[in-house]
Amino acid sequence: MADTTNLSIRIDRDLKDEADSVFNALGMNLTTAITIFVRQAVRQRKIPFEISLDVGRSGKVTMAEAVAASERIWQASVQNETDKMTMGEIDAEIAAARRERKARAGM
Repeated sequence: MADTTNLSIRIDRDLKDEADSVFNALGMNLTTAITIFVRQAVRQRKIPFEISLDVGRSGKVTMAEAVAASERIWQASVQNETDKMTMGEIDAEIAAARRERKARAGM
């Protein structure tokens, strides 16, 4: 088993409850969803979805938007086959990317 660590975050209770509902409907829990997000961010070296300002909105995300975003993240992980990667494989990929970056920088 891969070495794991705990992550503690503060989040609005209603948002967490809505996220739990969305992810449960997708067959996963919040921890799995966050892990998928982090894996995609590491793999793509960016936030794995578009972030933009929508002038005139309250700043709240609707349930439909949250479900759509979650589905896009899941489909990207399936397409990139990161949904099947072990933590060891992800760590190896990160290490290889770091070695490549250092080699390009002449370190």
